[in-house]
Amino acid sequence: MTSVINNGAVECGDAQVRAYCHHVATVVTIRGEIDAVNVDRLADYVRHFILEKDRVVLDLSDVTHFSAAGMSLLYTVDDECGAAGAEWKLVPSPAVIDQLCQSKDWALLPIARSVHEALRSLTDAIASRRRLMLPLIKKSA
Repeated sequence: MTSVINNGAVECGDAQVRAYCHHVATVVTIRGEIDAVNVDRLADYVRHFILEKDRVVLDLSDVTHFSAAGMSLLYTVDDECGAAGAEWKLVPSPAVIDQLCQSKDWALLPIARSVHEALRSLTDAIASRRRLMLPLIKKSA
């Protein structure tokens, strides 16, 4: 069952998810437990915030249980962001890290230690692209 609770979060089984727009990226925060019962609903919810050429931070730092089924959420986000040309960062909790360590693909995921670090990394990437584009703009003017 999915319902909205009083703090604006959406409840998906034993997990609560909420999103907010930051000027650098949309931050989607999931708290609680991610398992086979709620992973598909969580993935559907997160998909709504993956927009073309945008940036997303998936904050799982307060996830207390992350089953093997939860890996499908990460692969879905990675695939959807790739298809949309959207950058993303994952902020894992210790429970998520434990599951990631059992996966052969974990090193390919864009991991940050905190939401702050993820936003700073995305900001740095934007600034770097702007510096690379500046000489091109000057030459055409």
